[in-house]
Amino acid sequence: MKALQDKIRQDGIVLSDQVLKVDSFLNHMVDPQLMLEVGQEFVRRFEGITFDKVLTLESSGIAPAVMTALTLQVPLVFARKHKSLTLKDDLYVETVYSFTKQVHNEITISRKFLAPGERILIIDDFLAYGEATFGMARIIESAGATVAGVGIVIEKSFQDGARRLKEAGYRVESLARIASLGEQKVTFLP
Repeated sequence: MKALQDKIRQDGIVLSDQVLKVDSFLNHMVDPQLMLEVGQEFVRRFEGITFDKVLTLESSGIAPAVMTALTLQVPLVFARKHKSLTLKDDLYVETVYSFTKQVHNEITISRKFLAPGERILIIDDFLAYGEATFGMARIIESAGATVAGVGIVIEKSFQDGARRLKEAGYRVESLARIASLGEQKVTFLP
């Protein structure tokens, strides 16, 4: 997706050969027009597939996921990473490792928001090793629902998340595929 690649080149900050900072348009301040285009592009790429819901992980995945859900005209559910006084019982819970933050998080979703037989589209901001996506997929499958697609805004193709997800049988569509973050520069795959 050219508009996304242009925005990454213009505003993304390479912090290391493993970490890209995109807080000025995706995961701190949000460019809503770009996120709308991202949502529309996911819908285009998954054309012909019926989805009942979109699922993401708080908080950075919410902006692209809500625009995708809006375009699909289906509900958005987000997995919580933080404990809540109002969300304590009847939960799906999975532990996932965050590469960027280097911590384990317990992600939770209320059982009432996922139903057997539903077809779910997972949307996330980044894909590195696939831990968050696999955690959400385990929750979906525990609910008796199906992962009908995985949409990733930015894939770090030099890490093995996309390969692992595809080998597990998931369809993965990534809008910007980064080959390298070496020499303080973003290099994209074609």
